[in-house]
Amino acid sequence: MTIQEEIQKLRKERNAVILAHNYQVGEVQAIADFTGDSLELARKATNIDAEVVVFCGVYFMAETAAILNPGKTVLIPDPSAGCPMADMINGEQVRELKRQHPGAKVLCYVNSTAEVKAECDCCVTSANALKVAEAFKDHEIIFVPDRHLGSYTSEQMGKQFVLWPGYCPTHARLTAKLVESARAAHPGAPVMVHPECAKPLRDAADQVLSTGGMCRWVKSQDIQEFIVGTETGIMFRLQQENPTKRFYPLDERTICPNMKKISLDNVLNSLREMQTRVVVPEEIAVRAKRAIDAMLAIA
Repeated sequence: MTIQEEIQKLRKERNAVILAHNYQVGEVQAIADFTGDSLELARKATNIDAEVVVFCGVYFMAETAAILNPGKTVLIPDPSAGCPMADMINGEQVRELKRQHPGAKVLCYVNSTAEVKAECDCCVTSANALKVAEAFKDHEIIFVPDRHLGSYTSEQMGKQFVLWPGYCPTHARLTAKLVESARAAHPGAPVMVHPECAKPLRDAADQVLSTGGMCRWVKSQDIQEFIVGTETGIMFRLQQENPTKRFYPLDERTICPNMKKISLDNVLNSLREMQTRVVVPEEIAVRAKRAIDAMLAIA
């Protein structure tokens, strides 16, 4: 029996569903019941008909699934798969921002801990940040923790935000200079980048899209070649969904080490041992859920 067959056998025995983020390694995406970006996975997590959720992503994503499924067992195959950006702010720092800006609404990127979500008015993802922010246009807006997604949303909206200086180290490696060489190597191929990238790169690109947005946009185009400016894990899904098209990473070194911690071996072990369970304290989960629910109600 192959490891994939063992996983599927245990998945059925445990009545489990496997969710995987677009940045996971290809073999993990291939055995998942559902693959998506943060928004797609958050939506999926609200409608799961299973007793066990195996979340192949980083810890804050598994926390979100646990918050949205209080009666289910949520497992993360490698609990050390964290997010440096999410760790750049904590609940006390959000409370201090609110003291400095009384009456402001706090929007937090879903790439944040449950503790931070619990202090915020509404969550956003890279796919819906503008739509959510527009619902709070009559208020001062504090945006945490990603300054790049925050500035991009602020620019689109034409409204200044109070930004926290957090960022994604993986996307921060990508620069506008890389676009010149990529265009020279692949003339005619449009450049897609993630909004977690810095402004000079966003301005140099043809499209600024979430990973789910990239997948939808590529499908809608007659173009055959694309330059992809985000974590390289997305290339697997793009190629699977568009087998006749070609994709080139803006920089093949754009790899999130945390997203790559989950393997078929630890997915199998997670199902076998029912480890590691993700538990969010109830007093935090209840408040964090309000921010997640507010997002899902708007977008």
